[in-house]
Amino acid sequence: MEIRKVADRRPPGTGAARVYGEPYETAQGATIITVARLGGGRCGTRDVAAVPVGVFVIHDGEVAWEPAVDETRIALMALSIGLASAVLATLAVLRRPPWPDLSRR
Repeated sequence: MEIRKVADRRPPGTGAARVYGEPYETAQGATIITVARLGGGRCGTRDVAAVPVGVFVIHDGEVAWEPAVDETRIALMALSIGLASAVLATLAVLRRPPWPDLSRR
C-alpha cells in the first residue's frame, strides 16, 4: 500500500491540512517524502504558512518517520519555565522569609 493512500484515509476535520512533497531518491538509495502542515494566517491575515512536520524515509522496503524538531522553540520554553519558577520562588521568599523573626516583644 502506498504512503499517500494511507495518509489520505485520515478522517476529514482532524486538524490542519497536510502537504506531501514529491518523493526523491538519495545517493544511498533511500526515498524521502517531506511532510508539512498548512496553517492559516494570524491576526486576520489570509496568508497560509507551511510548517515542516517531518519526513518519511523509505529504505530497503521499510518506512520510517523522522519528525522535524525545532530546538530553538524547546530551548525558549525551558528558559521561560526556569524564569517563571525563579520569579515565583523570589516572591515566596519576599512574602515570608525562611529566617526567623528578629523583632522585639
